Amino acid sequence: MALHIIDEANRCLNCKKPMCQQGCPVHTPIPTVIQLFKENRLLEAGDMLFRNNPMSAVCSIVCNHEMQCAGHCIRGRKDMPVHFSSIENYISEMFLDRMEVTRPEKKNKKVAVIGCGPAGMTVAITLAQQGYPVTVFEWKGKIGGLLQYGIPEFRLPKSILDRYQARMEEMGITIRTNTTIGSVLMIDELFRDGYASIFIGTGAEKPRSLGIEGESFGNVLFGLNYLANPKGHKLGDRVAIIGMGNAAMDVARTALRNGARHVTLYARSKHVTASSHELQYAELDGAEFAYGMQIEKITEIGPVFKRSIFDENNRVIGYEDELIQVEADSTIISISQVPRAKLARTTEGLEIGANGLLPVDENCMTTRPGVFGAGDVVTGAKTVVHAVEGAKRAAEAMVRYMEGE
Repeated sequence: MALHIIDEANRCLNCKKPMCQQGCPVHTPIPTVIQLFKENRLLEAGDMLFRNNPMSAVCSIVCNHEMQCAGHCIRGRKDMPVHFSSIENYISEMFLDRMEVTRPEKKNKKVAVIGCGPAGMTVAITLAQQGYPVTVFEWKGKIGGLLQYGIPEFRLPKSILDRYQARMEEMGITIRTNTTIGSVLMIDELFRDGYASIFIGTGAEKPRSLGIEGESFGNVLFGLNYLANPKGHKLGDRVAIIGMGNAAMDVARTALRNGARHVTLYARSKHVTASSHELQYAELDGAEFAYGMQIEKITEIGPVFKRSIFDENNRVIGYEDELIQVEADSTIISISQVPRAKLARTTEGLEIGANGLLPVDENCMTTRPGVFGAGDVVTGAKTVVHAVEGAKRAAEAMVRYMEGE
């Protein structure tokens, strides 16, 4: 590993106009970090990464690097791109354990963070580093959101989230798990108790249904529910997965690791929304893929499809009449996810869009003054680094709001 990342660092051209940095949604200062690494100034490099992106130890593992830093690397035009993610992971993993946590002088304005996924963690860490007392409210038993309950252990070791929690608590952040805002406690009561601003980062953890016959059968699951507790489900030998996004690839690989022998993913078109790397890993693990299959309904013996009809540009223009019954012991629906609407429904003045998302203005403020939002609850399901990017903007706006600017 050490030799590999040193070789990768030495391949960096230190471009005057670093396209890799421009390709990163949070604009990680990649050439500077690599130079610090080459000079054995790892703690400085780690501090730079962490301050720019508190979730760098996670993003270095789960980001779609081929579309971001590596995908924009100049070397990649004629050669293999520099794999900065390996360098970032080495530095960030080290820094997460060795970082020196100092608490700045405490400000007299308290902050509440609702949801402890990537967006909530980013806001909590960013504001705590500036001296604001932060309390995080997480409705589940552990922090991380989809990092904890939606990404398999073999892709993201959950121990990294335990380490994050330890660092957050050292920063003075209070974490209340198993606490739902919008049920027993309301946003009005948070303001009553003196919180100067509130951040909503509750993500998109509600599986999107297909709205077809058969979704209520006992051998039908939603992908997110399965990933949250794969050991709790006996899928059988043959598994059909509806969807071909990154989450569907995680479902397929998890199913194969938990006893399924034949796993097939189905898509209505010839387009795959998952990254090519995730597709390749799923294929390597033994998953199979069926394109041009439009789901019609699910029976107790498996899903029923119609074949898609394509034009010369491979666009779906219709479906054949014949119904195709596929036999499967279990069918897993993994097409997307949406935010839960309970918090908005129980908070006066907090509007929710027709698409279920939380509308915010250019300052990331919702329709309720003093309440901010970012991440999947605002944008819909996106990547971890996009949640971080929005959360950083929200944290900056919250400071301006609290300081009367």
